[in-house]
Amino acid sequence: MPSFFRVLRVSCVVCALSVASRAAAQDLFEIQVYPYETVAPGVTMFEFHTNFTPSGSKGVEDGVYGNNRQFHETLEITHGWTKNFETGFYIETAPYVPGIGAKFTGWHVRPRFSFPEFKQFPFHVSLSFEYAFTQPGFDVNRQSLEIRPIFEREQGRLYLSINPDLSVPTKGPEAGSAPAFEPNFKVGWNFTEHVNAGIEYYAETGTVKRFDPLGDEHHILFGAADLNVSPDWELNFGVGKGLTGTSEQWILKAIIGYRFRHGGEKP
Repeated sequence: MPSFFRVLRVSCVVCALSVASRAAAQDLFEIQVYPYETVAPGVTMFEFHTNFTPSGSKGVEDGVYGNNRQFHETLEITHGWTKNFETGFYIETAPYVPGIGAKFTGWHVRPRFSFPEFKQFPFHVSLSFEYAFTQPGFDVNRQSLEIRPIFEREQGRLYLSINPDLSVPTKGPEAGSAPAFEPNFKVGWNFTEHVNAGIEYYAETGTVKRFDPLGDEHHILFGAADLNVSPDWELNFGVGKGLTGTSEQWILKAIIGYRFRHGGEKP
C-alpha cells in the first residue's frame, strides 16, 4: 500500500497540473473542503459560514458584482438520515455589497453519500451533489449542479482531503457548456488534541475541455485551523490569499457549526 506521503505528493501534483479557466468568479459563500464523514443519523447540524473579502475584484462584469469588500453569510442545515446519507440545505446572503446594500443571493440543496471503507484503497470516499439557485448579480448562471467527489486520508497526525469538483451550468448563458473543473484540497496537522492547522487550496480551473493561461485562472491558498473543542462543535477559521491576478486578493473566513442530537444520539 502506498505511504501517506506518496499519496500526498501524487495528489498535489495532480491538482497543480489541472489548470484551466472559466469566466465566472470564485464562489466565496461556502469556502470549505469537505470531509469524508456524513452527519450521523438522527443528527441535525447548523453551520454559519462567514466570509469577508477586504481586497478583491471591483466593478460589474457580465452582470456580476465584484467581490471587493463584500460580506457573505450562509446558513447550512444538514440532517443525517442513515449512516451513509445526509442532506444539506443552504441559504446564502450578502449582508453588505458596496453601493448596493444587503442582498439575498440564493439557496442550494445537497445530498451526500459516503461509501464503505476498504483497507485496500488508500482513501475514504464520499460523493456530494449540490444544486444551486442563484440570484442575478452573483453568478452569470441562474442554476447549476456541482458534483464533488471527496477523497480523505488520515495517518497519525496528518490529514488530507481532496475535492476535485465538477460544476455544470444548467440554466443561464453557459448552460450546455462543458463542466468546469474546480479542484480543492486540505492538508492539516494535529498540533495538539484540540488544534489541527494547515493549508486549504481552492481553484476555478475552467472547463474540462479548455485550458487557458495561468494568469486567467482563480487560485486561492488559505492558512486555516480547526478547533476540536467538542464532538458537537465545528470551528474553522482561515485567511486566504489569491495567487493570480484574477483571484480575490485577500479573504477572511469562519465556519461555526453545532450538532443537535435527537432521540438519544450520542457523540
